[in-house]
Amino acid sequence: MLGIEPRIARATWTVIVIAVLCVLVYAIRQTVFIFVVALLFAYLLLPLVDFIDRVLPLRRSRTPALAIVYVLLVAGLILAGVEIGSQVAQQASTLAQRVSDFIKPQQTEGLPLPQAVKPMGDRLLSAARAAIQEHYQEILQTLPRAALRAVGAATNVVFIVIVPILSFFFLKDGRALQRYITALVNDEGHRGVLAGIATDLNVLLAQYMRALVLIGLATAIAYGAFFAAMGVPYAVLLAAIAFPLEFIPMLGPLASSAIILLVAGFSGYPHVLAIAVFLAVFRIFQDYVLAPHLMSSGMELHPLLIVFGVFAGEQIAGIPGAFLSVPVMAVLRIVYRRLERARLQSEIRASEPTPVGK
Repeated sequence: MLGIEPRIARATWTVIVIAVLCVLVYAIRQTVFIFVVALLFAYLLLPLVDFIDRVLPLRRSRTPALAIVYVLLVAGLILAGVEIGSQVAQQASTLAQRVSDFIKPQQTEGLPLPQAVKPMGDRLLSAARAAIQEHYQEILQTLPRAALRAVGAATNVVFIVIVPILSFFFLKDGRALQRYITALVNDEGHRGVLAGIATDLNVLLAQYMRALVLIGLATAIAYGAFFAAMGVPYAVLLAAIAFPLEFIPMLGPLASSAIILLVAGFSGYPHVLAIAVFLAVFRIFQDYVLAPHLMSSGMELHPLLIVFGVFAGEQIAGIPGAFLSVPVMAVLRIVYRRLERARLQSEIRASEPTPVGK
């Protein structure tokens, strides 16, 4: 009536709704991130829960299997904390004390730095001391804000508690929720596409999380064994730092390598070049042999796309964005392929001749 095409109006309205939803998701991105991490953690535990659920004689509920898995998880974390956490804490305390000594002139004159990096180390130490003396008042003004950020960081404890709780509910009621969402779609064809997407996502995310943990464990074990054999200072601490950083694509491994080389160099370790060669060789093995083998299901993403996604995710949402960039791109790829396959199938059915008498 007003000269507005109905199809264009519907398309415009759809674009507006999607844009509003994107804005809302960005506004509550921290909450969304917690739920996504809980979902990924649930996918990590899913194979073990399914295995125990098949073994147990009771099949009416998954709660007993979930209880057993969580008890095993807590026991494993306690054992790891006792065996490894004490060494990590001790080495971290020693390293922190040594770092504080770097900015004291009377403590840095006789540091056993390698001869190759000693001139650079002296210049860095002098620059650090000069910067601290120049910005002393600004540092004092920054301390209250730093204290507030430290208080805010205490909410990470809540994060650590709430993620396993949410994962418990995802594992307990996830399949029922998936069936409920699928049943909301009236069209049989669309329902089949949605079910196919859900099946692919289950395989993809379970495979991805299992691969991340295995890659992180392989990195920590390889680093720890090599550093211990070579007598690198703070071997356990450096291996423990490398484990969580492997969960952040590209940026995490680069950061862990830089930290390892920096700590080894300023600790006076004489074979920093050997560490650099080992890190390069191990990274080639992991990126071209181990990771492709572990992530062989559904993660066919071009390296350039991964690099773009990691940097874009970091700019949008910081470290959480970089962490979620690869799975988000893989999920979008699965959704696109399923929708494209359904479209092609519908076109083929439409082009088939109608039988006589129908």
